[in-house]
Amino acid sequence: MSGTTPELRIVTYDPRYAGAFARLNLEWIEMFLEVEPRDTEVLEDPERIIIDPGGEVFFLLQDGEPVGTVALEVVEGGFELIKMAVTPCLQGRGYGDRLMKAALDWARARGGERLILYSNTRLEPAIRLYRKYGFRTVRTGSFAEWERADILMQLDLGSEPTEHEQI
Repeated sequence: MSGTTPELRIVTYDPRYAGAFARLNLEWIEMFLEVEPRDTEVLEDPERIIIDPGGEVFFLLQDGEPVGTVALEVVEGGFELIKMAVTPCLQGRGYGDRLMKAALDWARARGGERLILYSNTRLEPAIRLYRKYGFRTVRTGSFAEWERADILMQLDLGSEPTEHEQI
């Protein structure tokens, strides 16, 4: 494919991509942090945990192959942004931006009031991406939900899209 621009598109959950959902997320979790029981539960059964209650999983396909993913899980008042990952060798190309825009558009279209996410401040590129889209820090410290998380961030969906979302 040298010299050609890859075909990129965002698609919503399809069971044939379930393995990619797990693989993409395990790549980054195992590289930086520890896999937790909740990770295993979500990655093994995204339909039951995310899709059936009204959430969604998005995939960024490059030339038909999943190279990135993000999910929105239903929580009170909106959604939790979970399981965002891009294949390591393709990071830094704006793929996270594409996934974030798809997730935000979808959540707003469904009338959610807010998006929350748990992360770890050691994941500096991820934190920068979240701030770029208007997420603000709600709390830092430890959380019962995730051992590895040390930051809870929130984006109010009723606010106007940021300049990055309008690009």
